[in-house]
Amino acid sequence: MENASNYFINVHASMQAFEADAWDSLTDGTPLLSHAFLSALETSGSVGINTGWTPYPLAVYNSSQDLVGAMPLYLKTHSYGEYVFDWSWADAYERNQLTYYPKLVSAIPFSPISSKRLLSQHDEVSQLMIKALADLLTKHRLSSAHILFPDQHSSDLFAANHWLKRPGVQFGWHNHQYQHMDDFLATLSHDKRKKIKQERKKVYERGVQCRWILGNDITESDWDFFYHCYCTTYFEHHSTPYLTRKFFSEIGQRMPQNILLIFAEIDGKPIASTLNFYHKYTLYGRYWGALQFVSGLHFELCYYEAQEFCIANQIQYFEGGAQGEHKLARGFEPRPTCSYHKIAHPEFEKMIQQFLHQEAQGITAYTNELEERVPFKKSSSTN
Repeated sequence: MENASNYFINVHASMQAFEADAWDSLTDGTPLLSHAFLSALETSGSVGINTGWTPYPLAVYNSSQDLVGAMPLYLKTHSYGEYVFDWSWADAYERNQLTYYPKLVSAIPFSPISSKRLLSQHDEVSQLMIKALADLLTKHRLSSAHILFPDQHSSDLFAANHWLKRPGVQFGWHNHQYQHMDDFLATLSHDKRKKIKQERKKVYERGVQCRWILGNDITESDWDFFYHCYCTTYFEHHSTPYLTRKFFSEIGQRMPQNILLIFAEIDGKPIASTLNFYHKYTLYGRYWGALQFVSGLHFELCYYEAQEFCIANQIQYFEGGAQGEHKLARGFEPRPTCSYHKIAHPEFEKMIQQFLHQEAQGITAYTNELEERVPFKKSSSTN
């Protein structure tokens, strides 16, 4: 434990080292940043030393031993589950007989969710945490540290400390105080509005009915079905699910007020499902899977039903997650994201900086192209 200006900095081996209320008091309210969510990842075996995600949360205490700063932090031995891809950096290290892993990553595991990374009410404490990250690189001879999807304030602080910025883009949907789904559809161009109505009609004509299930009403049987869907999606992509079945039961018990399951059913039999997290201002679409193919069902379950839920509950923003230009035609708009990186090796830092400069130009051009393709009426303002 180190003393710095009457603050004490420590790195813990688990989220269990923190009192839930103390941790949550420092967050921005994002459900996936909560102590309940992050600790459930650990206790369910979804993260841990055998998964390549070793918990390493940073903490800052004042002289009274009160928690005044924290950071979700992991030692990573691979780059899976991050949504910011640095495989080419790791390959370059290996080609030069250098070690890239383990590395430090501050993120919400398996979730491209933008939120606070420097959890504190005081910039002085945040600056101490940024310095502590650099010290950890030196002390443990790590290759790099990576801050994934920080909020604007965290971004500003890392930029001021000359960390390398990597821009990105995602898609989000804004609820402009719509009273009904038709109010939203009325803002779209004729072609886009017609396409959405046709998609939904085809789903209904197949006899599909959708059902919202809030956290307190979710049964273990519901979780069993959802987990089957969740695993199916990974298997279809020849991949392995990150999250264990136990994880979903644990979040169902620890944070039911933030969970929305949506089931698609035919004749009362579920055929697909999607999991969302939400709080007062934002809904986060996370996982989906289907056991039966129905044309348009993915869009109905993952987008239109979630949009209707936001409208019904006056939720302002729907964060649709990484990738997916198809979201654009369904009322989502491009929005910037970013990550920040500190590379310990001076020569590699220069090379990566040059790469990021070129990549940023491509991201800017891509974002400009997306902005020109937004589906709204030319006379409709969504600002």
